[in-house]
Amino acid sequence: MNISGFHMNGFHDAKIIKKMDILLITVGKTTTGYIQTGIDEYCKRLKRYVPFSIKSLPDIKNSKKLTESQQKEEEGKLILNELSGSDHVILLDERGEMLSSRGFSDFIQKGMLGGKKRMVFIIGGPYGFSPNVYSRANSLLSFSKMTFSHEMIRLFFTEQVYRAMTILKGEPYHHD
Repeated sequence: MNISGFHMNGFHDAKIIKKMDILLITVGKTTTGYIQTGIDEYCKRLKRYVPFSIKSLPDIKNSKKLTESQQKEEEGKLILNELSGSDHVILLDERGEMLSSRGFSDFIQKGMLGGKKRMVFIIGGPYGFSPNVYSRANSLLSFSKMTFSHEMIRLFFTEQVYRAMTILKGEPYHHD
């Protein structure tokens, strides 16, 4: 079934996809070379499909002098300063909903079809998110019941956005 540039669960018109930006906000930068190389590769590939960017917020200085709660609050202020009122905010959180790759592509497609200007996915600091950030979130998404380093999740997330775009375009990257 075709509906003005859409093909069954898939986009075939890059202009439609570019109406929504996708931003990944992270606390701290990626320091492991091979992980950054992978992230860079998927960012390069994503340019064909959707405006995608990563904003790495600085680690909190003197965090050893702060309690976990104080550190989350400080990180939360930095995160909230990056958001606009119209952003659709999704926290990558261990308590979030787990989706298949196809389910994630559907989630992104719903944002595009729903007229969202920007979907903002956030990977918090080592202790998670402040209550204020949770309050601002529209949804929570989990990648696994397992625990991964925040750097690894950045790579996994970027690859999954790329995978979602290829699913939506009906390209042969993803295999069910």
